[in-house]
Amino acid sequence: MPFDNSLKPSSPPSPEATVRMPAGRDDLPGRLISTPWGELRPAVELAPLLYLFLLYGVVYFLPFGLFEFWRKGEDGPAEWLQFLAIAAACYHATRVAWRRRSLGGIALWGWVVLALFCFLLAAEEISWGERITGIGLEAVRSINAQEETTVHNIPAVQSLIHFAFIFTGLLFGYAGWRWLPAIDALPARRFSLYFLPVALFYAYWDLSWISHGDRIRNDQEAIELLLAFGLFAHARWMDRRGDRALPTG
Repeated sequence: MPFDNSLKPSSPPSPEATVRMPAGRDDLPGRLISTPWGELRPAVELAPLLYLFLLYGVVYFLPFGLFEFWRKGEDGPAEWLQFLAIAAACYHATRVAWRRRSLGGIALWGWVVLALFCFLLAAEEISWGERITGIGLEAVRSINAQEETTVHNIPAVQSLIHFAFIFTGLLFGYAGWRWLPAIDALPARRFSLYFLPVALFYAYWDLSWISHGDRIRNDQEAIELLLAFGLFAHARWMDRRGDRALPTG
C-alpha cells in the first residue's frame, strides 16, 4: 500500500520562519542575565528600567531635596539633559539622512522627518535660544503661559501636549516596530522601554484627573528624559551601523 504523504505529521515551524525582523530591525544580541529566580534573555534594553528604579528607589529617599531638584521643571538638570540628548539625536539622524540622500523614498524622508522632529523638540526645550541669549519674540511671549518664546506653552497647544506624548510614546515604543517595520526611522523593538513609560505616565496622569478630579504628582521632566535618551540611542545606533543600515531592496 503506497504511503500517503498527507497523513505524515508536519514538523513545527522554526522560530526563524515565524519571527522575521526586516533589515534595520535586528534585536539585541543574545544576552543572558542570571537571577536567583532563573535566567532572562531580554529582547529590549533594560537601561530605562534601571533609571526608574534608581529614581524612585534611591534618589527619592535621599536628603537635601535631591529628588525635587532632579524632577522639577524649568531650567533643571533633567530639562537640560533632554535638550542635549535630543540635539545629539538630531545630529545622528541628519547624518543618516545625508548618507541616504541618493536613495529617496521612505528610506531617506523618514530620517529627514525624524531629524526635523528632533530639531523642533530641542529648540522648544531652550525656548528657541531665549534661555541662552535672553532674546525672544514678544508676540509669542504675550500669549504664552510661561511668558517665553515657545509654542508648546501656548494655551491652545498645551491642551494637546499630553495626547501628543501618549501618541509618540506608543508610536515609537510599539506601533512603529510592530506595524511599520519597513520605516527604520521609527525605533526598533529594542528601544521600546524608553518610550512606553512616557505614554503610560501621561495616560495615568489624565485618567487620574478624569476619575478623581486631581492629577498625580508632576514628574514630567524626569519621565520625558526617557524619550529624549530613547531618540538619542536609536539615532546613534543607526548612525553607527553605517552602510549596514541601508535598505537592500
